Amino acid sequence: MNVQPDQRHLRLSGALNVRDLGGYATAGGGTTQWGRVLRAASLHRLGAAEMALLAERGLATVIDLRRAGELQEAPNPFSRVEGVAYHHVSLFDRLAPLEMVGSPNLLLDLYKVALGERGAEFASVLNLIAEAPEGAVLFHCTAGKDRTGLIAAILLLVAGVERDVILEDYAMTGPLIAPMLDELVEHARARGLDVDGFRQLLTCEPATMAGALDELDAVHGGVDAYLASIGVGDETVAKLRARLTAPVARQG
Repeated sequence: MNVQPDQRHLRLSGALNVRDLGGYATAGGGTTQWGRVLRAASLHRLGAAEMALLAERGLATVIDLRRAGELQEAPNPFSRVEGVAYHHVSLFDRLAPLEMVGSPNLLLDLYKVALGERGAEFASVLNLIAEAPEGAVLFHCTAGKDRTGLIAAILLLVAGVERDVILEDYAMTGPLIAPMLDELVEHARARGLDVDGFRQLLTCEPATMAGALDELDAVHGGVDAYLASIGVGDETVAKLRARLTAPVARQG
């Protein structure tokens, strides 16, 4: 996928918040590579032309992080496309943030609980990315903010990207999903959910991800210890780092 630095956000009419994780400086003096890993909101409104465009740019693997009910309401168009490996891992399955009564920060508490209770699912997603065939990997949820944001943060930590940059990448989602917020609120209202509480889950403040990274350090011993604890071994971590950062070998 030949993406230039000014094209981090891929502007597609059928999907919001589609972004490349390339071009970020790493601790080793290099950068994350363009066209290796993409993050996005739901893809269900993509038309054939934009799906073909992504394929032409090298898309080879799609990992859908949504719940089964979300897939039923908004099916993933890549689940039936030849030449693209499609995987479904419900990252936040059975988590119910609106039931966290009395929480001063529902979203941060959701992230903390997810890290603590959904380790097997995080490991599954990271293993899929590490073992994916050549080509771009795209992972997404509904807004591309929470489930997607945590996976992106872990990947960037593995790559050696600075914390402040990871927070900036997280916060970038805010303005990009603004067009879909009213739709999400109305959908929550139709389902009988607490709309005021639900609105708290739509924010995208850097402090929220900062709190999640603090949790990763203070409770789980940092990203390396966390990955080891959920069964992501050194070989898999090395593959993830290489996918994100290894330059393309020159021919001849």
